[in-house]
Amino acid sequence: MESISSNQIDHLLTEIGKHVTTPASLVLLGGSALCLLGSERPTFDIDYVGHDLHKSELQRVIEQVAEALRIPIEAVPIDEFVPIPPGADNRRIRIGQFANIVVHVLDPYTIALSKLDRGFESDIEDILFLIVHNHITVEELEQIVNDALARAGEFDMNPQNIQAHLQTVVSLLKNG
Repeated sequence: MESISSNQIDHLLTEIGKHVTTPASLVLLGGSALCLLGSERPTFDIDYVGHDLHKSELQRVIEQVAEALRIPIEAVPIDEFVPIPPGADNRRIRIGQFANIVVHVLDPYTIALSKLDRGFESDIEDILFLIVHNHITVEELEQIVNDALARAGEFDMNPQNIQAHLQTVVSLLKNG
């Protein structure tokens, strides 16, 4: 499987914009979102906020265009995986407008929280990228994690793993 470049993501968004006739919003997350923020870590699919079972008209267009361009794409119902922190909508990062579609990167703290929950090595790298490039701060991330852990029972979140992954991030920042 080949990695996807920021140019390919931009091309996909441009093509989707050509097929959407009414104003819409698209929110990206995962490696593709970080790629658009400047991360050099390879990504192999494009994740966007959406429900995988209840598809909107926009999602159908996204899937058709992505299939035609042979770009793997996945709808992620992020609000089913982690609690969305207060103020998340205001922290989205605008990427641009592609015809009728306004594209944002999901709130970086929500991205970091979901990556702390999963905790792969690449997830830790992504969180470090967000911190080093001033998209998030450790202090605010720690507060958001503490607030989220109070709701861990509502989600399939493991508080001990999340805290261990956060400690790994903090240690890597201090030592690296």
